[in-house]
Amino acid sequence: MTVVALSGGVGGAKLALGLSRVLPPEELLIIANTCDDFEHLGLAISPDIDTVMYTLAGLANPELGWGRDDETWSFMETLASVGGETWFQLGDRDLAVHVERTRRQRAGETLSAITADFCRRLGVAPRVLPMSDDAVRTRVRTDDGWIDFQDYFVRWRCEPVVHELAFHGATTARAQPDFLAALADPALTAVVICPSNPFISIEPILALPAVRAALTDCTAPVVAVSPIIGGRAIKGPTVKMMAELGLTPSSSGVARRYGDLIDGYVVDYADMDQVGQISAKVTLGQTLMTTLADREALARTVLQAAAVLTDTRRK
Repeated sequence: MTVVALSGGVGGAKLALGLSRVLPPEELLIIANTCDDFEHLGLAISPDIDTVMYTLAGLANPELGWGRDDETWSFMETLASVGGETWFQLGDRDLAVHVERTRRQRAGETLSAITADFCRRLGVAPRVLPMSDDAVRTRVRTDDGWIDFQDYFVRWRCEPVVHELAFHGATTARAQPDFLAALADPALTAVVICPSNPFISIEPILALPAVRAALTDCTAPVVAVSPIIGGRAIKGPTVKMMAELGLTPSSSGVARRYGDLIDGYVVDYADMDQVGQISAKVTLGQTLMTTLADREALARTVLQAAAVLTDTRRK
């Protein structure tokens, strides 16, 4: 692998798609956050893995960014008619993926092996890996105490005030071995932190033992893309969470959160006035990805930013 991309859901998947279109598939490794994973209706649900997988396979719902475009909802309609829980929507086609994932995990297969097989069957060429095959789960402390992430995110629609986040199981979980091996590979040319929520998508990956050290020690530059444009997040509760956690909700605020971990930072033109507040090497560009061409263009911008950093180091 020459490029490793760390990704959450919708925003990360968009850039992952762009990278997949400008790089040979064997040169791209995508690491998906699994702290959003949970069990629902007895099924193992992996929202971020599935969003990345569906996006790369050309199956994602273009309006929502998650779920499948060709979805039907007979299961949810029937579930509602018999009094079942319907706060988390599972489409009929999506449901088949969760059923098969659950069956295989109970038979002893790892999440990595299952994800690889699903991607192969759906025609996803780049390698997609979960951050770990061990269970790590995000918990959110609100005014009413600790709640599971999906309760906060979906059931309560991010309305509770966030006071603290915890990644249960992170201290004992093992980072996916091929992930760590890729970071140690001297052929690595870039680590890309996709424009995902830093708190609930990227920091869970960074919380795994050895990951921060591996990123610090890797010879390739680490380049992050700001998930905020003009003080707003394109999707999700990033700005709301930053404000509630006492942080400045801005592109520069996210850069400070990443700190010395990043060598480069891609910022939208709308935030060019913040360049002086960012210690990493800043590259300006269009980071709003509304079209496929936008995704590809941002991917090229990120890779060029990494190449400039590499050339600077050599000099």
